[in-house]
Amino acid sequence: MPVNLALADLLRTAAMPTALSVTCHPSPAGVLVTVAGEIDTTNAGLLESAIARALRPGRPLILDLHGLTFMDSSGLHVLLRVRAEVLARAGSLHLVSVRERPARLLRITGVWDTLDIHDSVAEAVAALVPPLAADLA
Repeated sequence: MPVNLALADLLRTAAMPTALSVTCHPSPAGVLVTVAGEIDTTNAGLLESAIARALRPGRPLILDLHGLTFMDSSGLHVLLRVRAEVLARAGSLHLVSVRERPARLLRITGVWDTLDIHDSVAEAVAALVPPLAADLA
């Protein structure tokens, strides 16, 4: 019976959403979204919804991922859909402070080279068109 109980506990744990924090800071020039925790199939939709509500047509979107410790393929798909949406709205997407585990996923899937990735928010802001950079600073 202990094996069945352990299996039941594992299944219950697998169905629980993982911790994810998303904070959006809109400005006239664009949006800074800070993401912390883990992105997986249980919460990827929450991230995508938060970003979709914050997007501004023609404006840059900066995703600060310094607090993101894990991302599975669900998170990867969110990034790809968000990138497509931002580009369709004539904006730009900039990722900041991508940690080791999420960076590994982006590299092994070949996505790393298609994204604008920066070491800091300040670096991402500096990469924007100068008038926009002044508004986000």
